[in-house]
Amino acid sequence: MTLTLPTSIKSYFKADASNSEVFAYCFTEDASVKDEGRTYNGREAIRRWKEEASAKYTYTCEPLEYDQQAGKEIVTCQLTGNFPGSPVALRYIFEQEGNQITSLEIVP
Repeated sequence: MTLTLPTSIKSYFKADASNSEVFAYCFTEDASVKDEGRTYNGREAIRRWKEEASAKYTYTCEPLEYDQQAGKEIVTCQLTGNFPGSPVALRYIFEQEGNQITSLEIVP
């Protein structure tokens, strides 16, 4: 099944398999990411978060479902890799401005 995702979200998932610099530019300068109980504020903090996660884990993320609710874009993904609990279904809750992400929360 092929999902039709907004450009910024397609770019996010493509960059997720790339390097942390490319990944960071999917976000606005003052964006925030919430993941595993921590919040990362600003593009540089998001770049470091991605770099650390990529050094620690190898994973693939397959988007399965897409929905819009209350101005947010929600993508449910199957995340599979060398981390505890793999595989796991996670929801990626995006807010965006133009073609960049302003906020991302990753939740089970």
